[in-house]
Amino acid sequence: MRTYLLKRLLLIPVTLFGITLISFLMIHLAPGDPASLKRHGMSEGAKAAAESRRGSEDVIKKFRERYDLDKPIPLQYVRWVGRLARGDLGKTFFGDKEVAEEIRPYLLRTLCLEAAAFLLIFGVAIPVGIYSAWRMESLLDRLSSLVLFVLYSLPSFWVATMLIIVFGNREHAPFGIWFPVSGLQDDRLVNPSAWEHAKDLAHHTFLPVLCLSYGTLAVVSRYMRAGMLEVVRQDYIRTARAKGLPESRVITKHALRNALFPIVTLAASLLPAVVAGSIIVEVIFNIPGMGWYAYDAIQRREYNILMAVFLLSGVMELVAILVCDVVYALLDPRVSFEKAAE
Repeated sequence: MRTYLLKRLLLIPVTLFGITLISFLMIHLAPGDPASLKRHGMSEGAKAAAESRRGSEDVIKKFRERYDLDKPIPLQYVRWVGRLARGDLGKTFFGDKEVAEEIRPYLLRTLCLEAAAFLLIFGVAIPVGIYSAWRMESLLDRLSSLVLFVLYSLPSFWVATMLIIVFGNREHAPFGIWFPVSGLQDDRLVNPSAWEHAKDLAHHTFLPVLCLSYGTLAVVSRYMRAGMLEVVRQDYIRTARAKGLPESRVITKHALRNALFPIVTLAASLLPAVVAGSIIVEVIFNIPGMGWYAYDAIQRREYNILMAVFLLSGVMELVAILVCDVVYALLDPRVSFEKAAE
């Protein structure tokens, strides 16, 4: 196991190199010029003063030199890697702030949202999948399948818009149940207690978490159902039933453990979203998270911010895959690390 983990850990820097290189090339080869945006962002008075002193071309030239934008792309990448090795994610073009410092509050907000969404997804999807497999072809199984397939087919921007229309108006919300549709807190609260703050946060995040959850919930529940149906047909399950064990014990102790394999794999692929966030949901609900932050960075051609987002997502993906392999072995000791490595 130690040898396997060591090999995987050594592969992480190599894989990250490929991820960051491709991301860097895509960002810098995309249309748009942050130097031009910097100039257009100046007020008319400031622009006129700058042009009278140095000229607009001189302003752009100095901006490029300061952020190495005048260098060839390979050299820019080498310098970015050099700064990264020192723990420096660079500075923003607009505001001249450290990316590592500026990104923290956005990352924290997205982590809170995605953690709540994950709890909802797996807390609901796994029991629904188990029950659907246990009572296959029952009325509830067919009904849940229909509802989940419908949910999966609905685009998130449409669902978010409908939720805002239905529950965003205090006066016309059904049964008087309404939710805030912008931001994460009520600015009218003054020195709220911990309970009031938590209640207000839950009130604001309910609709966004619902939008982040419904589609993945449908996928996870179907994976759970398929995994359970495959496991319950195995000989050892029939043997456990023949011994007279209660059905609930057969399902929870003998079948569930092996049925979780596809869920572990799926969870590993979903974890990067914890860092990257959801651009659509965060923009619609005006939540300043990583998705909103990345969308704003794309518009302003903030290369350092985008590279930080890609880097964090890549690290999360690689760590998730490594954890996934370890969990495999914990769920089933018969899994060989040597075979997994091959």
